[in-house]
Amino acid sequence: MMQTDTDTKDQPLLRRCDLDLIARAEEIQQEDPRESGSIGYMTRAMVQATMPHRDPGSNEFRRRNGNYTLVMMAPAEIGLPYGSLPRLILSWVSTEAVLTRRPDVVLGDSLAAFMRELGLTATGGRRGTIPRVKQQLQRLFSTSISCIYSGESHWANVGFRIADETRLWWHPKDPNQHDLWHSRVILGASFFRDLIDHPVPVDTRALKTLRRSPLALDIYCWLTYRMSYLRKATLVPWSALADQFGADYGRQDNFRAAFLDALRKVLTVYCLARVLPTPIGLLLKPSQSHVGRVQPCRLPELSTHKR
Repeated sequence: MMQTDTDTKDQPLLRRCDLDLIARAEEIQQEDPRESGSIGYMTRAMVQATMPHRDPGSNEFRRRNGNYTLVMMAPAEIGLPYGSLPRLILSWVSTEAVLTRRPDVVLGDSLAAFMRELGLTATGGRRGTIPRVKQQLQRLFSTSISCIYSGESHWANVGFRIADETRLWWHPKDPNQHDLWHSRVILGASFFRDLIDHPVPVDTRALKTLRRSPLALDIYCWLTYRMSYLRKATLVPWSALADQFGADYGRQDNFRAAFLDALRKVLTVYCLARVLPTPIGLLLKPSQSHVGRVQPCRLPELSTHKR
């Protein structure tokens, strides 16, 4: 539930939302994610700070969340992942890895089948979903990541590749054709170990419902994760939220407007989240997580750095 205080501009708690969004949200609220088989996972490193929302036009990108900085780098001829698609792909791959406890993830025997798993319809042409999915697959699995933790008395850098190996065999003109070799990705060892040890549970129905907005996807995953351990009311300044979610929005007023618009969509789906926008930041109050804690499957000889 998003509340407002007397210092904020008068505006409805929820604007007139898309009817499809409301209908899907009602369906989600009627059935527990465990009963519906819709529990998915995200990697903690990319929930605390996130990917670009639009093409950054360079092969290096960074976002900051307090003492944590996420740095992404990709080959210049391929580019960095951006938008909603790599977020949906990353969640699907992460979910498969957590459920099977294997870094070798089969993406499916046809492009159309894989896209259906993401809640997408395979369409061709220059502006179709097929070329965009293939491009974002290449960008995501070519990306290297540095997780930098810094403070007054310490500094640490944990680096990893999302994928050590990627093989895509899908037929370019017939997305429904079953191929002789399955398309697959082998997740990077450090990425896989951190994912298995610290999975962030999410509701895949919520991700599909919010898929038109990468910012809404980011806010949903962050709130679900943050509420899983929040014990007292916490105020997050707008400047910190801009660093974490949208330093590329320019003026802070522009970011705040975009953030609140995306937040309304998130709260249509995740109505139990208690948040209060104030003139100086977003007040988070302890709330029920959208998906409860899941016992991690620990791997031996795991070394991680916590915030």
